Amino acid sequence: MALYRYKAINARGEVLEGQMEAPSEREVALRLQEQGHMPMETALASEGGSGASWRALFKGKAFDGARLVQFTQQLATLLGSGQPLDRSLSILLDVPEDDKQKRIIADVRDAVRGGSSLSAALESQHGAFSRLYVNMVRAGEVGGSLQDTLQRLADYLERTQTLKGRVVNALIYPAILLLVVGAALLFLMGYVVPQFAQMYESLDVALPWFTRIVLMIGQFIAAWWIVLIVAPALLLYLDRKRRDPVFRARLDAWLLERRVIGPLIAKLETARLARTLGTLLKNGVPMLTALGIARNVLGNRVLAEDLEKAADDIKNGRGLSVSLAKGKRFPKLALQMMQVGEESGALDSMLLKAADTMEQETTQAMDRALAALVPVITLVLASVVGVVIISVLVPLYDLTSAIG
Repeated sequence: MALYRYKAINARGEVLEGQMEAPSEREVALRLQEQGHMPMETALASEGGSGASWRALFKGKAFDGARLVQFTQQLATLLGSGQPLDRSLSILLDVPEDDKQKRIIADVRDAVRGGSSLSAALESQHGAFSRLYVNMVRAGEVGGSLQDTLQRLADYLERTQTLKGRVVNALIYPAILLLVVGAALLFLMGYVVPQFAQMYESLDVALPWFTRIVLMIGQFIAAWWIVLIVAPALLLYLDRKRRDPVFRARLDAWLLERRVIGPLIAKLETARLARTLGTLLKNGVPMLTALGIARNVLGNRVLAEDLEKAADDIKNGRGLSVSLAKGKRFPKLALQMMQVGEESGALDSMLLKAADTMEQETTQAMDRALAALVPVITLVLASVVGVVIISVLVPLYDLTSAIG
């Protein structure tokens, strides 16, 4: 199935925008009509265009990240205190300040009062809640433990947010360092160096080869500063290119083969997979269904393909650990823990322990990489700046010495 974006009008005349997984655009339109919406536009999410990409960058989902965790925890608490489901949703309707959140909660409550299950009501909210979320809620309803399931789901979402936050926080300082020093280097090369180039040209002195190279680069940057405007457009193009399945698969395979970043990506993706799969299995979701849902949390296409092949092997009676081991890409420690879980009949618990282990190793690896990355970046950029300054000042020093 592919991911489609859509625009539709609901019964109240409001314009709804979102994304939905479906086999075709026709299926997206049919599902929207079944939910009482009038489809206006459907297209592949990857064909959203640069305008849609920028809107998506600054416009978050109504329920995403911390807001989804808060909603889930509060709903679990209200249900645990003995409140009926529709009453709990009515109470939560007064919590958010965002109008879109309020509208979604109101729609879910109205659907529940109309006789729908919570999972069906959540699923009808035009992609506001993920397949993972909806299927876990459905499993909790079938097992008669909705409150416990929501609490586990909140814990899962919180852990996922924590892991994502660690990755982002680890990259903030190197990104700022690169941005600031890079801007200073561009100013040096694009403005200061051309001034020296004009001076040396007027003096008509012989320059060392390395000085000539630096001056040429500076003059190029000064003359073609427009490249700084074109660069963001090029990055957007590369982002669109990255979404191409063939290109993305090759890039993901190349990253996994890298000595430093490859094991880190594999551990990070394995932690996501084990956490998701273990949580789903513990809540009673069948293995094959859980694998189909867990596949969507993997960002690496190659690992996702290995998981899909593993699902086919499991249909034929093979174990999860053996099936995943065939691709030779998942960490051996995680596979061994899965095997122990299968042999002891506690695969769900062992998957959660494997997720904890992989997250811990990922955190330690990121800390070590960050500790080495920042000095390396600083040293490289300082060396570049030093080379530029020396290249510009050496002829001036030689000239001054000759005059003296």
